[in-house]
Amino acid sequence: NYGTMNINSKTIYFGRNNKENDYLTFKFARKDDVWFHVKDIPGSHFIVKKEDFENNNEFIEKTALCAAFYSKAFAGDKVVVEYTEKKNLNKPNGAPLGFVTYNTAKTIIVEVPKNLEKI
Repeated sequence: NYGTMNINSKTIYFGRNNKENDYLTFKFARKDDVWFHVKDIPGSHFIVKKEDFENNNEFIEKTALCAAFYSKAFAGDKVVVEYTEKKNLNKPNGAPLGFVTYNTAKTIIVEVPKNLEKI
């Protein structure tokens, strides 16, 4: 199981716990799908299917704001959200559920929203 939401009429998938994060990232996502996560803070993994990914600032910022909201960061904090294609992610042997490593990612800085009503 996992959560879904719509951004610009596109379905975005997110994990609500480590088990769902792990499933979405390593079982559900295809290599060219795009993964979003707040850097260095526990939170939901967000997956955007390749065909739904809009490579423009508005879409990336909206997705990043959702990732920030569904993290352990506090409302009003500025956080770095990283995003990369799934093929750039690795799961080390024996790593806990939801743990990933990667060498390359793009970043966007957003302020953690108090709610998602305006996104």
